[in-house]
Amino acid sequence: MSVEFWNQRYLSREFAYGTEPNELFRAFLDSRPAGNILFPAEGEGRNAVYAAEKGWHVTAFDMSEAGKAKAMQLAASRGVQIHYEINSFQGYSGKKDSFDCIALAFTHLPPDIRRDCFSKLIPLLREGGVLYLVGFSVNQIGKPSGGPTDPAMLFTDEQLRSDFAGLSDIVTREVEVDLDEGPYHQGPASLMEMVGWKN
Repeated sequence: MSVEFWNQRYLSREFAYGTEPNELFRAFLDSRPAGNILFPAEGEGRNAVYAAEKGWHVTAFDMSEAGKAKAMQLAASRGVQIHYEINSFQGYSGKKDSFDCIALAFTHLPPDIRRDCFSKLIPLLREGGVLYLVGFSVNQIGKPSGGPTDPAMLFTDEQLRSDFAGLSDIVTREVEVDLDEGPYHQGPASLMEMVGWKN
C-alpha cells in the first residue's frame, strides 16, 4: 500500500485499528522486563503507546505523517512519551545492538522486499534480544476482519523461518481469534505469532 493510502486511512478522527494494543502482543509484552523497543511501520501507535505505559523506552517509525500525528496524540492523552520518526524500512538507520525487543504488528509487505526489510532489523537487536511478530496468516483469506487479499503478503511458518533465518529458537503458532480493533479489524481472524531470539 502507498503512503497516500495510509495517510488517507489515518486522517479520520477515529483510530483505524483502535487505541488498545493487540491482545496477543499485550500478553507477550506483559511477560517481558522493560527495556528499549522498536516498532517498525507503527501506524497510529496503539502498541507503542502501550509499551511506553509499561515502562519501555519506545522508538517507532512509519512512512505516514498522519499515522505519526495520531500516535503522538494518543501518547499525549496517556501521559507517555515515544520517539517516532517518519521513515521507511529502507531509510531507517537505527544503531546496531541497541534494542532489547523489536515488535512487528500487522506489518504485511510485498514479498519482493519483505525478506530484505525484515532481515535488516536483526542487527539492531542486542545479544539476547527478542523479535516479536503478529499478523495475518494465509488462512485469513476470505475472513471479514481485514488484511491483504494477496496470499503472498500473508504469513506462514515456513516463510517466517526463512525471512528471520538470522534469529535463533524461533517459535511460531497460528491462532484463531475474534478481533475487535477499531473499524478495520473486526471479526474472526487467523493470526500468526512468532518469537525469535538473537544469540
